Order: sequence, then C-alpha cells, then structure tokens
Amino acid sequence: MPKVYIMPEETPNAFATGRNPQHAAVAVTEGILRVMSEEELEGVLAHELSHVQNRDTLIMAIAATLAGAITYMAHMAQWAMIFGGGRRDNDEEGGSGGVLGGILMIVLAPLAATLIQLAVSRSREFQADASGAKMAGQPWGLAKALEKLEMASKMAPMPATPATAHLFIVNPLSGGGFASLFSTHPPIAERVARLRAMASSRAR
Repeated sequence: MPKVYIMPEETPNAFATGRNPQHAAVAVTEGILRVMSEEELEGVLAHELSHVQNRDTLIMAIAATLAGAITYMAHMAQWAMIFGGGRRDNDEEGGSGGVLGGILMIVLAPLAATLIQLAVSRSREFQADASGAKMAGQPWGLAKALEKLEMASKMAPMPATPATAHLFIVNPLSGGGFASLFSTHPPIAERVARLRAMASSRAR
C-alpha cells in the first residue's frame, strides 16, 4: 500500500508518484476532500492506485528520457551545422538539400519526440481510468469525479509546471484548441464517455 498524503491546496486534484509499487505515494489536495462524495473519492484513489500498479511513473520517466535524448541529439546537430558541419554537407551533396534536411531534422525531431511522449501519457490515463474503475467495482464514481475536477480546475487553476502536469488526475494547465494537442491528458469528455461505455457494458 503506497503512502497517502494530503496537500494544503484548495484546487481539487490528486496524483501518484514513485518508481515502483514498493516506493510509491499517492497525494490528494484538501480541496478534493471537500467537494467529492465518498464514491467519487473512491474512484479518484482507485485511478491513482492503478497508476502505481501499472508502473506508469516508470513508463513516463522512460518516455521522457527518450524524448530528452532525441531533443539533445537535435541540439547537437544544430551546433554542428553552425560550426561548419552544414557547409561540409552542402559541399559534399552539391546543393542545399543537406542543409535543408538538417534543419528539418533539428525542428521536427524534438516535436515528434514530444508528441510521442504526450501520446504515451494520454494512453496511460485511459488505462488508469479503466483499471481504476475495475478496482473500485464501478465506473460511475470516477466519471462524476472527473466532471467535477474539470469544472473546478477551470474555476481555480492549480499552480503547476509543465514538468509536473502529467502527474495529476486532470491537467492543472488549461488550454484548448491547438494547445490541447500538447496536453498530457486526453479530453475529460472522452474519458467520461469511455467510463460510461464501461458502465453500459457491465449493465448489459
């Protein structure tokens, strides 16, 4: 059983952390304890315990490391072009194709790595929703909790950084439209729809 902590923060939210189930912790804010029913809080905690059980923190750490390595390599290529590598490539290939290809790699490689990392994060959220609903014995508590958390997060955003946003059950950083492409979490509406589909399947 992971250690459980209460954060002195009014915005309702929760997160799990730790490299493995033996070294894990779950934290909830004081705000979430005030606004959630027992059934909803059970769904939230089941979601976070699923992250621990599924070793999602370790998976996300690996994804972040790989994305960082790709970004670092792109920066190295950038400096190589600045200090003469680009001129040599240009001379050898007889045109600007080598330079253009290098510039595209420098720009697109970190972007692709980031998008892959975010896609992994979103897929782990879906998985934690599904396994958390099974752990709680029903999906309705988590579905209702997510809707409450989305509304509360918009009304009183939690101070957080992009480096820690992926830890929380709902993204503490607001943003829609194009910004949602770079969100660490899938849309709440889609998460709730999947949980409701689970409930309908169980009823049938």
